[in-house]
Amino acid sequence: MPRIAGIDIPEKKKIRYSLRYIHGIGPRFSDDILTAAGVSPDTKAGDLTEAEVVAITGVIEEGYLVEGSLRRQVQQNVQRLRDIRSYRGDRHRRGLPTRGQRTKCNARTRKGRKRTVAGKKGVKG
Repeated sequence: MPRIAGIDIPEKKKIRYSLRYIHGIGPRFSDDILTAAGVSPDTKAGDLTEAEVVAITGVIEEGYLVEGSLRRQVQQNVQRLRDIRSYRGDRHRRGLPTRGQRTKCNARTRKGRKRTVAGKKGVKG
């Protein structure tokens, strides 16, 4: 497996798709990186020469935030929102959706599995 920017990428796929396995690189950035490095997007990742790998790695390290540093920056952004006690930071703290989605009937991804509340139906008042 070729290592680009310290990450193993699939070698049997075209390089334009293999680069997307790196956290922080999507379709647009992948094509931009290959254009800047002068590598054909249709080349298989396993067929890259050492010079092409070095060129791609250089472009990524020079102009893109990927993997650990990107994860760290996102975590710091969320922590800043929590520290300044913003609405979004409060939603992060409670584990609820932060972008205005409804929570009455959906939001199971953020809220987690249902927790049954004992005696809720039997209470009469």
